[in-house]
Amino acid sequence: MKKELIEKLIGADVKDISYWADKFSPRPEGQVVSRVGPSPTGFMHLGNIYAALIPYTFTHQNKGVFFLRIEDTDTKRKVEGAVDLVISSLKAFGINADEGPINEGEEKGAYGPYHQSQRADIYKSGIKMLLEKDLAYPCFATEEDIEALRKEQTALKLRPGYYGKWAKCRNLTEEQIEENLSKGMPFVFRFRASGNHETKKYFTDLVKGKIQMPENDMDIVIMKSDGLPTYHFAHVMDDHFMGTTHVIRADEWLASMPLHVQMFESIGWKVPNYAHIAPIQKLDEGNRRKLSKRKDPEANISYYFEQGYPVEAVKEYLINLANSSFEDYKKAHPENALETFEFKLENLNVSGALLDFKKLENISKEFIATLSSADLYNRILTWAESYDKSFADKLRANADYIKSILGIERDGAEKVRKDYYIFSKISDEISYFFDDDFKLTKEDLLSQSPLSENLTKDIVKQYLASFDFNHNKEEWFNNIKDLAAKNGFAKNPKERDKNPELYAGKGTVSDIATIVRLLITGRTQSPDLHAIIQILGKDRTLKRLSLLD
Repeated sequence: MKKELIEKLIGADVKDISYWADKFSPRPEGQVVSRVGPSPTGFMHLGNIYAALIPYTFTHQNKGVFFLRIEDTDTKRKVEGAVDLVISSLKAFGINADEGPINEGEEKGAYGPYHQSQRADIYKSGIKMLLEKDLAYPCFATEEDIEALRKEQTALKLRPGYYGKWAKCRNLTEEQIEENLSKGMPFVFRFRASGNHETKKYFTDLVKGKIQMPENDMDIVIMKSDGLPTYHFAHVMDDHFMGTTHVIRADEWLASMPLHVQMFESIGWKVPNYAHIAPIQKLDEGNRRKLSKRKDPEANISYYFEQGYPVEAVKEYLINLANSSFEDYKKAHPENALETFEFKLENLNVSGALLDFKKLENISKEFIATLSSADLYNRILTWAESYDKSFADKLRANADYIKSILGIERDGAEKVRKDYYIFSKISDEISYFFDDDFKLTKEDLLSQSPLSENLTKDIVKQYLASFDFNHNKEEWFNNIKDLAAKNGFAKNPKERDKNPELYAGKGTVSDIATIVRLLITGRTQSPDLHAIIQILGKDRTLKRLSLLD
């Protein structure tokens, strides 16, 4: 295409592509470079974190560069403040980009701008280059033209799309283009495909392996009539000039791989390595489906913040989802940091991992068990200040008391209890330590007791008479065992089952402990009961033990 027509199409002041080639120095030979490119839509999907964590981990283990690029060319979907949400969410999970936006309006790195909306001059230079190489052309087809084309192809049972003889603007002469421009007809730019759909070609994907796919023959739109690029064109331009060596992205783009490889090869640029990640899925009425932004509240990363999952636990869970061998590694090296796990793209889950909250809860319990009572208190307070103001007030007003509660079977314990997994449930978990929240009635006690009503009342009376607040833990439990023996109770359920006649109508030591636990906490399960009694204090404990008086 002659120079004068190119200037009419894109403007006379568009720089040659060589300008950008000189501006962006090549990355050091052999350096691994990857990126994540979320759109600022005001919603941070769990899959966005997943899709960022994988290249971030892989790249840093290979001592490379990981950058954040904001893909904001779809102006209709852009939301105010969404870029800050992207940055803060990534940082919360320890995903700190080496290059890219660090705050709204502030970037670091020599390959920016890192907002696609600010790279218009680069894209125009790319269009200029493609027009000069006859690899692109202006297309004046309207939406009605495209719809009519689709209907005709469907009627003929042909593949729908703008390709081959159906690409009506592909063979316009320069005179015809000039005439359309003179009429003020709007246009887009399309890539001139060189492939044959009947020809199969092998592609290598670092996750899925060797794949055979048809060559691309679609003349896809690469720049819209508003002057903004489509994803396909922006991907090729940006990842070339930003020096991306590994394009690690969702496998929804796998079908576009022949197109993208063709574009790189047609221009004469080096094709990056591709790795396509299967999405996180969930079971819905027995069927697997992709985690949905519209249907599933757990798709939004804010759900995990609001529920109070430690970000370290969610991060570990995502690595576990991505690479199943991580679980065995963690069991063998429980003290090691996540970064010590050798992360290999070829070991990623090919078919897509299922979201399993039980697994996440277990990981979260294990993580919280590593925290001291002071650390746990601070984390709960930080969470409550954002999501539960009344609980935050209670935490501040009773700091030492609550730290002592959190320290039960934790600080200095040989075996740390693992009953906490999210911060949002801890208020309820410790509520019985506060008289205003403790509501046990006689009816509640008798209905939940493992023994008969009369026997329960008798046991409570005997225990209250023998209770000594100053007993240490061993003396306290010996008192319960003595009470069990005095009433002819079995040492344990197994002994009672062996001698049903001897222990008919009787209980076991654990039944007495359950009744005491109900009186003290209103629950049949709790942490160390002796420690709870010591924290509650003598007067409060005696008042609760006297419920039946």
